[in-house]
Amino acid sequence: MRPKILFADKTHETALKLAQEFADVDKDFEITAEDLMKRVKDYDALVVRSRTKVTREVIDAGEKLKVIGRVGVGLDNIDTEYAKEKNIVVINAPTSLTVSVAELALGLMFCLARHLHHADRTMREGKWLKKDYYGIELYGKTIGVIGFGRIGRELAVKCNGLGMEIISYDPFLTAEDMREAYAKEVSLEELLYNSDFVSIHIPATEENKNFMDYKKFAMMKPTAYFINTSRGLVVDEEGLVKALKEDKIAGAGLDVYNEEPLSPTHELCNMENVMLTPHIGAGTQDAQIIAGKIVVEGIEKVLGR
Repeated sequence: MRPKILFADKTHETALKLAQEFADVDKDFEITAEDLMKRVKDYDALVVRSRTKVTREVIDAGEKLKVIGRVGVGLDNIDTEYAKEKNIVVINAPTSLTVSVAELALGLMFCLARHLHHADRTMREGKWLKKDYYGIELYGKTIGVIGFGRIGRELAVKCNGLGMEIISYDPFLTAEDMREAYAKEVSLEELLYNSDFVSIHIPATEENKNFMDYKKFAMMKPTAYFINTSRGLVVDEEGLVKALKEDKIAGAGLDVYNEEPLSPTHELCNMENVMLTPHIGAGTQDAQIIAGKIVVEGIEKVLGR
């Protein structure tokens, strides 16, 4: 009998077709937690992105589950420890989103530096505010990269091509690791004091919760911008809002939040010096094709033909 796979979150058609070559595939991209609990018992593999939470209860309900696939990088929506206890393999695609997320971080930097989001909006309102949007160049500026994994490294390489100075803080890497991607190793304090842009790329672990708080934002230049395309958990949003209100920093570009979707009543939504995007770091066709392929190929190896 062919194995059965349930795709519980939107996955690129390329991955679905690849899975159909060796398995019976069902997709329900809007499945509720309640329905998932009822249906997961019939499947050998479950594939999710960030929307669906694979809790202990879901894992227990998956009587036949042998593998859980996460079309993306982060595994914070999957109880990986319990899956391991139940001998269920968890597969993700850590290399798939690198370029897409790094490019979004860079895009947020450009928007903030040249006020592109405001210029677009006011143009559509019939305003010609040419003298109001006096920006800065990225060339010659210093970017501080907190966390120098795949995405932080990719961003550093791109910023080097723009003529930026790159400094980085990552206690798990060596100075040589950073030099290979044109970055200079510095302490966290030195990075915050000296950067014109600070971009954070660390995992959403309990140790990293509220890693960037008001005290750290207050160390930054008043002309500096903060970028977060990693996870909302790593930023104390109250501290960020306070720093923005007090002009401790010039602005922020955010793709991730403490609670998602972000409420339109959140203070961040009313701040002119903030650029917001709805967790679209991985939202490119290229990234989703690569991620889906990696995950499906991994599932096939676990299940066998």
